[in-house]
Amino acid sequence: MERTRYYPGLSAAVALIVLIAVCALVIVFLRLRPNATVYPVSDAAVERERNGAGSAHTALPEHVKGIYLTTASVNGNKYQEMLALADRTEINALVVDMKDDNGAPGFRIAHPDYADLSRDKPTIPDLAAVAADAHAHGLYMIARLPVFQDSWFADRHPEFAMHTRGGGPFDSAQGRLWRDRRGIRWLDPAAQGVWQYNAALAEEAYAAGFDEVQLDYIRFASDGDISTIVFPVWDNVEPKPKVMERFFAFMSERLRGQEIPLSVDLFGYTFRVDDGYDLGIGQRLALTLPYVDFVSPMVYPSHYPSGHLGLANPAASPGIVVDDALADGQTIIDEVRPDFRGVRPWLQDFDMGADYTASMVRQQIDAAEKRGAEGWLLWNARNVFTEDALKKE
Repeated sequence: MERTRYYPGLSAAVALIVLIAVCALVIVFLRLRPNATVYPVSDAAVERERNGAGSAHTALPEHVKGIYLTTASVNGNKYQEMLALADRTEINALVVDMKDDNGAPGFRIAHPDYADLSRDKPTIPDLAAVAADAHAHGLYMIARLPVFQDSWFADRHPEFAMHTRGGGPFDSAQGRLWRDRRGIRWLDPAAQGVWQYNAALAEEAYAAGFDEVQLDYIRFASDGDISTIVFPVWDNVEPKPKVMERFFAFMSERLRGQEIPLSVDLFGYTFRVDDGYDLGIGQRLALTLPYVDFVSPMVYPSHYPSGHLGLANPAASPGIVVDDALADGQTIIDEVRPDFRGVRPWLQDFDMGADYTASMVRQQIDAAEKRGAEGWLLWNARNVFTEDALKKE
């Protein structure tokens, strides 16, 4: 049978015309509906689909046992060292920063509304390759996304940033932006433009192959002269916890609505306080639980004051501190969401308050596991971890 002749050039032209027409209709639709929710997919993800690769994901381990890595640590020899550490030990997950310390995106953003925020040379040249390398080692990948502490975005979008009282209009120079004690700029937690930006980054991380998104610095600022802060959006009337609850609800609908697993980092004290007090930063465990899959309280023993639990130095008794914190938190969970099984604490693997030995790190892990935690994560800002505290594989 004679085949119908095929004109590839003509077919491609027709396809292009149809694509342009569809895109034009979508743009008109969205302009007419400015509040419409858009779920973008990165160009990188589209390219992988064209190549037949797709973005594979690793299943959630029964118990997540992870370590923290900066954007710089998922490059070159350092990344290979961390993968080798996981191969040798019980570590089965990596929590990787999606932003540099100053808030700059760690990878090149594909979303057209935010592409100009990318560095010329991102710290992570190929985010998908980072995820794929880890998956080849059987690791679950968590994309850590600091949200409201973000100098990079604040400098480029001062209309969403906290300003200093008497410092001029919100489109003023960077010098009038509010800074915390370390000189870092912060964003208004009520600004939905900030929510949209971080949701887009989360979606791109997931499209690149990361298995879960973890939100950090999800709070109002606390370090510095907060009495001088002027907020461009927050009205100083709506309670801070309600602002944060609206944010959690938005991120839950946007991400979990696409079946993207969502976790959050909270102050350790949120597991002790639930009488309506938000620590002055808007964080309350009870108002967070309905919107997330996992919660990671930062129960670092060094962060509790002398006298806590009758201990002169809580950092010297890590197992006791972690056990008590998780027990307290469970009482709140039982009241709000009794079926929740997503507690995954951040544990201390750094010297503060005491010189941390392998035994002290292990005491925290054992306490978390005894309390039935879904898993645990080790924090060391330099990404140097105590291997002797970990079980061997």
